[in-house]
Amino acid sequence: MSRIGKLPIIIPAGVEITITGGDVKVKGPKGDLSQHIGVEITAVIEEGVLTVSRPTEQKRHKALHGLYRSLINNMIQGVTEGFKAELELVGVGYKAAVENNVLELNLGYSHNIYLMVPSEVKITAETAKGKNPQVSLESNDKQLIGQVAAKIRSLRKIEPYKGKGIRFVGEQVRRKAGKTSAK
Repeated sequence: MSRIGKLPIIIPAGVEITITGGDVKVKGPKGDLSQHIGVEITAVIEEGVLTVSRPTEQKRHKALHGLYRSLINNMIQGVTEGFKAELELVGVGYKAAVENNVLELNLGYSHNIYLMVPSEVKITAETAKGKNPQVSLESNDKQLIGQVAAKIRSLRKIEPYKGKGIRFVGEQVRRKAGKTSAK
């Protein structure tokens, strides 16, 4: 069996799960989420524990088994605790500001970049003297927060010589030596 797929999911107090056909809906204190798992994979709730099972040992079913178990677990974690991603803008003159869920970035280009963030994601920008500007994202949907963070990072990729760009807080960047080090 799949190591991840066979693990049971303990449903915390205050979380309500509805399974109808191939859809799983999770409702909790931080909102509600839904995921279509199809009719092949079955999810069953017994005594406050959700288990996911597959019909056969086919490679496709094994892959879907672990995938949907992880997606359901992420939904439960999202509606109870939520997810957070913090990005750091490293570079001279890089700035970030937020107004009405629109992120305004100054990343050294000739123009400012405006990025509309989905309403499900709460975004804040913080600039402290002597530190790099930081952008914080909070949401109950792990996939959505990862997608928004990836979009922001793609606006200024980290370059390996000076380490400038947008990165996650605490992320290690592999630095290269410049051409003067060859001598």
